[in-house]
Amino acid sequence: MTKTLFERIIAREIPAKVEFEDDRCIVIHDNDPKAPVHLLIIPKKVIARLGAAEAADEPLLGHLLWVAGMLAGKLNLDQGFRVVVNSGPDAGESVPHIHLHLLAKRKMDWPPG
Repeated sequence: MTKTLFERIIAREIPAKVEFEDDRCIVIHDNDPKAPVHLLIIPKKVIARLGAAEAADEPLLGHLLWVAGMLAGKLNLDQGFRVVVNSGPDAGESVPHIHLHLLAKRKMDWPPG
């Protein structure tokens, strides 16, 4: 089976600017940022999309949100930040490996487009 882009980054087959890493996830800078801060919080376990997550994945999914909050504090994002999960092609998912986008340092519009 072919590895996803994120699996290849986790395996260090493709370079990425790593902001944080632990045993459950890696956080990298997005190559095509949509905000001055645009990080991708990627679990090391492959879960194709949010709808494919199982009950056993709940601690991992919670950890990803905790990492987003921890990094927001570390990066002094006190003016606000947005966390986005794109699930499925109609939502803008480009890699079938769940990940969170942490966006900050610019005014965010609502509703998002």
